Amino acid sequence: MIKPEFALPAKTKASFFYGYIIVGLIFIIQLAMVGSSATSGIFFKPLINEFGWSRALISGAFSFSRIMQGLSGIIMGGLNDRLGPRVVITICGFLAGAGFMLMSRTSAVWQLYLYYVVILGVGMGGAFAPQMSTIARWFTQRRNLMTGIVFIGGSLGGLLTPPAVNWLISTAGWQNSYLIIGAVALVIIVLAAQFLRGDPYRGVRVTSAEKDKPEIREAEPIIILKSFSLKEAVSTKQFWIVTMAFFSSQFCLSTLMVHIVPHATDLGISSAAAANILAVLSAGFLFGCLAVGIGADRIGVRKVYVICLIPMLAILLLLLPVSEAWLIGLLVFIVSFGNGGNAPLVSTLCAELFGMRSHGLILGLSSLIGALGGALGPFVAGYVFDTNGNYRWAFIWCGALVVAGLVMAVLLRPIKAGTRDSPSP
Repeated sequence: MIKPEFALPAKTKASFFYGYIIVGLIFIIQLAMVGSSATSGIFFKPLINEFGWSRALISGAFSFSRIMQGLSGIIMGGLNDRLGPRVVITICGFLAGAGFMLMSRTSAVWQLYLYYVVILGVGMGGAFAPQMSTIARWFTQRRNLMTGIVFIGGSLGGLLTPPAVNWLISTAGWQNSYLIIGAVALVIIVLAAQFLRGDPYRGVRVTSAEKDKPEIREAEPIIILKSFSLKEAVSTKQFWIVTMAFFSSQFCLSTLMVHIVPHATDLGISSAAAANILAVLSAGFLFGCLAVGIGADRIGVRKVYVICLIPMLAILLLLLPVSEAWLIGLLVFIVSFGNGGNAPLVSTLCAELFGMRSHGLILGLSSLIGALGGALGPFVAGYVFDTNGNYRWAFIWCGALVVAGLVMAVLLRPIKAGTRDSPSP
């Protein structure tokens, strides 16, 4: 048995913990980042009407942007391990805001792919791994709850932004709407990032003489046994089970996020009602995050991860001949509720299984593979529609991948019973 290096005290006399400020800041950053990126489906038909581009071509830009986000996430996650979140999120905020603002100048396909895929994609790479890894480093006892809370920020952004942007496009045009979104996102993200702090345990060896340090207040008694490097983590089957289940859920969610608005309007639903359906998707994600934050710390992360995949099977019900906005909204809510519970758990699962030494890198690689699912979903759905004139086979593919992800999640087991690690690197 590996000899423990040190232990952290369960409680100290500190009256305030800066980790709660970190949660509030990342909540705001998530609201701005996810809220702005959730508008892709709203701009879908305005771009088609303006330039006559195919759905597959526009979906391709959204898809490749997700791949770029995943690639950027590995880099940003690694930089977060080394430089901390303030520097990383500031860079990402500038790039994300600039990407949206440049989209207002789009007039050719190469510009669409340069602005949305490269610039915006790299900026949005800071939306997941660096932020979730920061939360995981600041909290141990209530890691799932705090992760769920910051995801609620993103869900609120996705809930409030689509109707507002739909109104903005109708009054100011899609070019001005992109410009406004970019400017607002840049200011909010960069400003909030200036108050972020990195790992409170970096370089700290806790002794009895240091037990009153305020940055240790949230720590529970933890014995260091094992903390994985990226190379060690990817050699385990647990990493690939978590990651491929994430791939499946992201394929499903991104398909709905990009195509549910055009699908609804194809059925005769008004653009305003379709935008509300997209907002309902974010509402479901919000409640899923809240449920996970409460439940995962009580009954265990792996059990909740399995449970959350089950509601996502409701996407198969979109194969039914339904055209009522409220019913489509209900199905979308159920699917996104499951994904809202699933997505926050990837960070805590990586922390629980592999420790914190290379958490940003491990989570970044996992998010890249998840982003590949998120990229393939919209592209496949766009191709299916261009080929068949409907989304039937796209929804079938989504359902099949959710089933595969559910099976993998059921098979997930701890790497070694009783292994825990400290939030210290």
